[in-house]
Amino acid sequence: MRKLVIALGSVIALTSTTGFAADEGAAMGLLRKSKCLNCHAVETKKDGPAYREVATKYRGKAEAEDKLIKHITVPNKVKIDGREEPHQMVKSKDPDEIKNLVSWILSL
Repeated sequence: MRKLVIALGSVIALTSTTGFAADEGAAMGLLRKSKCLNCHAVETKKDGPAYREVATKYRGKAEAEDKLIKHITVPNKVKIDGREEPHQMVKSKDPDEIKNLVSWILSL
């Protein structure tokens, strides 16, 4: 029984920031399908910030998930090399798939 309580506590601790454990494979699949990796990477800055940098910027902020969901699903502009360009939207309308992607980014 004690081992079960410890295991459940570990699962809760791992999922407490987003409410569930994000599926990295599904998140990476959506990033590839949406061509997000053309401008972003997990660890290094490209034309856009690294996903780890995004996670650090929003860590502990209550509005983080909503802001990122809006950024990837609503047409907007971003600056690249001093020029404003349209930011591509994620290629999904599935709210669970989008939430998983944002949760995975914020978990980095």
